[in-house]
Amino acid sequence: MSATNLSPKHLLLALVIVVIWGTNFIAIYIGLKELPPFLFSAIRFGLSALPFVFFIPRPKTPWKLLLGFGIFNFVLQFGFLFTGMNLGLSPGLASLVVQVQVFFSMGLAFLLFREKPGIIKIIGSVISFIGIGIVALNVNGSATLIGFIFAIMAALSWAFGNIFTKKINAISPFALVVWGNLISLPFMLAISFFIEGSGEISNAVQNISWSTIGAVAFVVYLSTHLGYGLWGYLLKTYPTSAVVPYTLLIPVVGFISSAVFLGENLDSWKLWASLFILSGLVFSLFEKKINKWNENLKAQFKVKNKY
Repeated sequence: MSATNLSPKHLLLALVIVVIWGTNFIAIYIGLKELPPFLFSAIRFGLSALPFVFFIPRPKTPWKLLLGFGIFNFVLQFGFLFTGMNLGLSPGLASLVVQVQVFFSMGLAFLLFREKPGIIKIIGSVISFIGIGIVALNVNGSATLIGFIFAIMAALSWAFGNIFTKKINAISPFALVVWGNLISLPFMLAISFFIEGSGEISNAVQNISWSTIGAVAFVVYLSTHLGYGLWGYLLKTYPTSAVVPYTLLIPVVGFISSAVFLGENLDSWKLWASLFILSGLVFSLFEKKINKWNENLKAQFKVKNKY
């Protein structure tokens, strides 16, 4: 499909993903209270892959592409993100910072697939990027700054993951998610063992609470299975530049949910950042109408010159 705007049905799917991924940061925050970040990621990958991998055929794609999909979408993205949050980046801020992936994704799609975004989407992205800049100017404290840097690295990893998702073009996005998590599991288990150590892993598993189990379940079955399954379907159906801007709504959901469930302060600069992000997205959504209006204007101008 070459359309630059999502159909109403697919727009609804995009909004479902936004809500799931926006509240997902709350689940991550809860889980990180008891689980070290790399172990949390390993558990996520394991439960996302098993037992489904025994019933779902491997996507018909070269192993190197499947490996790249798993490494960038899961190992690096969530390794960096969970570490950043563990180092002091709040759920609301984390949900906003990782949206830099929108600009990384559009740039990579242009370089690799020649998917040139329209001038309207570029302007909209610049407007949204001002909101990201507001966040960068307001991070404070060494722990938060380190967390911010890790979140940026997670965003870059997500962007590369989007490219692999697009390149694979899997018939079943769910199968791609399951097998991508299976490939990621041994990498994250090894990282957890060597960095966090067997003692910390054993202690975390033995003292896990029901709230953490619930958080893990949300991250696995809603954020990973449902969220990435739908995301892969949209990337398969539309150009990258038509899909990724919707993730700019995630931090708005992240800020609101963090304020409601965690009591995170909703400072004025966060509201300004969200306003710029939303404005940029709304501007991008009107690309088709603006282009049509521009074409009609040119046609009228030609008619006048003709006579």
